[in-house]
Amino acid sequence: MKDRLLDPRLQFGDKGFDDFEQAIPLLSEEEERKISESGIPDTLPILPLKNTVLFPGVVIPITVGRDRSLELVKSAYESDKIIGIVTQKNSDQEDPTTEDLYHIGTVAQILKLIKMPDGSKSIVIQGKSVFKINQFIQEEPFYKAAVEQYDNIQDMEGLELDAAIRSVKETASQIVNKSPNIPSEAAVAINNINSPTFLLNFISSNLNISNEEKQGLIEIQPFSERLKKVINFLEKELQVLSLSEEIRTKVKTDIDEQQRDFYLRQQLKAIQEELGEDSDQQDVEKLRNRALERKDSFPETAWKTLNKELDRLQRTPAQAPTHGIILNYVETLIDLPWNKFSEDKLDLKNARQILDEDHYGLEKVKKRIIEYLAVLKLKKDMKAPILCFYGPPGVGKTSLGKSIARSINREFARFSLGGLRDEAEIRGHRRTYIGALPGRIIQNIKKTGTSNPVMMLDEIDKVGADFRGDPTSALLEVLDPEQNNSFYDNYLELEYDLSKVLFIATANSLESIPGPLRDRMEIIPISGYTLEEKTEIAKKYLIPRQLEENGLNVSNISFEPEAIHELIDGYTRESGVRNLNREIGSVARNVASQIAAEEIESRDIDKKAVEDILGKRKFFSDVIERTTVPGVSTGLAWTPYGGDILFIEASVSRGSGKIQITGQLGDVMKESASLAVSHLKTISDELNIPESAFTEWDLHIHVPAGSVPKDGPSAGIALLSAVASIYTQRKVKNTLAMTGEITLRGTVLPVGGIKEKVLAARRAGIKTVILPAKNEKDVAEIESETIEGIDFTYLERMEQLLDLVLDETPENDPLEKFKSKKTNKTEEAGTNNQSGVVTTVH
Repeated sequence: MKDRLLDPRLQFGDKGFDDFEQAIPLLSEEEERKISESGIPDTLPILPLKNTVLFPGVVIPITVGRDRSLELVKSAYESDKIIGIVTQKNSDQEDPTTEDLYHIGTVAQILKLIKMPDGSKSIVIQGKSVFKINQFIQEEPFYKAAVEQYDNIQDMEGLELDAAIRSVKETASQIVNKSPNIPSEAAVAINNINSPTFLLNFISSNLNISNEEKQGLIEIQPFSERLKKVINFLEKELQVLSLSEEIRTKVKTDIDEQQRDFYLRQQLKAIQEELGEDSDQQDVEKLRNRALERKDSFPETAWKTLNKELDRLQRTPAQAPTHGIILNYVETLIDLPWNKFSEDKLDLKNARQILDEDHYGLEKVKKRIIEYLAVLKLKKDMKAPILCFYGPPGVGKTSLGKSIARSINREFARFSLGGLRDEAEIRGHRRTYIGALPGRIIQNIKKTGTSNPVMMLDEIDKVGADFRGDPTSALLEVLDPEQNNSFYDNYLELEYDLSKVLFIATANSLESIPGPLRDRMEIIPISGYTLEEKTEIAKKYLIPRQLEENGLNVSNISFEPEAIHELIDGYTRESGVRNLNREIGSVARNVASQIAAEEIESRDIDKKAVEDILGKRKFFSDVIERTTVPGVSTGLAWTPYGGDILFIEASVSRGSGKIQITGQLGDVMKESASLAVSHLKTISDELNIPESAFTEWDLHIHVPAGSVPKDGPSAGIALLSAVASIYTQRKVKNTLAMTGEITLRGTVLPVGGIKEKVLAARRAGIKTVILPAKNEKDVAEIESETIEGIDFTYLERMEQLLDLVLDETPENDPLEKFKSKKTNKTEEAGTNNQSGVVTTVH
């Protein structure tokens, strides 16, 4: 805490003269003589003050808050209550050293001690005599110094002294009479002071001068010289007050409101120039001048609000709690780029070149951006589209936003919405709250300095909601081209035009985005990369970046194509390229460490080198191994992180026809399993499955990775294949995978995420993919390089499925395996648990 001076002039207030005498005791000459003759100790505890100089005889209250000062006051108050008061050279110094203190100070006596609720202490002290510090002898727990008397030299007497004192009293009385801020009782008090020395000290203490000038007065020993200095300061103050009165007289004319405001400001400026001060009013003038330079860009409402707040700021004292709030608001209004737009570069070829330089592939996204630029070139007032890049992590959604901004010569701003739960983060806080700020949208507009930046709303699917509001509801206005031209921010309390901002949102999943918000955005899916695309990205972007980051060049390290394929296929299993970038970085760092140790000069990275550096291969295709027994099928699944394969396992055991489903499956997936069993019962005769298989054997369906929740209808045909495989004892072919929803009528319905699933199948080495017939159009949109080497089979009915996926020859005769005990009680059928795995799409 700070040591704060409580200005003694505040004690004048509206009190009468009697109260004034009690607040500031007026010393007689006899009392002053006794104080000066009392002498001072050889050592004194030293209390530094930040913003005042104590003069002998003067009583002032101060608040003590610093730990060192509290210790000093406690120690002194318990002893003789005598302390030494010195002033800091720099009032901003929070913890001053001995070098930061003046060495001339005043001996003071603590008259009263008051403990404050916040832990600080207020003391009332009275100056006694002036001392000089010879040497500091202690620094902890507080300063203590060896001191000596610093006597004032009384070199005036008789008529000369009387005349000088009378002149001082007359000048001081004139100042009191001319100043509207000093009560008239002060003049009476001054005229009743008989001691010349105390009169000089009292007036010096209350002069409107700096601490440095007051310190200079206390250090002057000859009385005559100090008297001249005080008279000079009084004359200067009297001149300022006279000039102020003269200025007020000059401007008292009939003028309109605008001229009146101007002259009042000139009056204030003239006073400040005479005093040589740079006050807060000049800061207001600077803000006003800044606003005038940009007056044409302000909307009319914003300009009126700004001028109103500037006038309010000018009337508000700097010490008032609302001063900082108004100042921050005014600066925000001035700094916002009202109607300031960067000039778009509408060179379509150049934009396409920049997009191709920064990103490989992503043709649909690039095509959409070029279309937007083309329309903007033809129609200048086109409203900016609201785009949403939707896809798995690591495919370049965020970096694509930067490239778009660069291609059209706009500023780029990004902020993450992940975990955002407070609606005020979007709309801003009302100014009545402490620490209020504009919303993230306005903050980023201010940061970019233009009203038409490219603004990326990252992770829009991860916005939360709680008692503070729902941010997605606030985003409805932001992301609606029909409304965002008058976006209302709670902090500004003004409308701001966002219609020229190109908003780009990113998401890993669309399911968690509310429907009305999703409806306002143009969804552009960005699928995972194929092996070929990852290879090109590694060559063109990732490897050069890692070489630069690790201090290498092409002469130090080179990657063989087989090494890149091994990194992609054996050490990463992802839709994007983030992990691939990390693995390439690991290889580069290993080579860098060998070169730095002067073990090698360069190294060619082949498949064997990858294994030497990164260890054994991390990922393998286990489709063939896991589908070598009946009851196991391979399905295709979609996740927010790309496509994947899942195995569905089915096994049977003697029982009563119960069905058990495990693997943390959702309700929809469980219903698909029930549909599969129901359909199989209807065609059991065709498949030679005895009725006892459903009544005397229990069925257990399991989807591995039990800790991961799974749901969705797209595992329907995979569930049917696994259940049919265990009941017919025919294995599912190990080179195929499938996805599709089934119905009770035997229809196979289309599902989503086809490209991600196909990419997952290719990564797993699948040769044949079985899809619903209505998904054939989705396959047609996939690049031919992506589906090269994969055969596609399309189904409309479930009856077509089993002949396609099951081997012709069963491992065991189902009639014998599931033979009823009721017809042949001597024959015991052992339980042969077999597992099967399937992949589902959500």
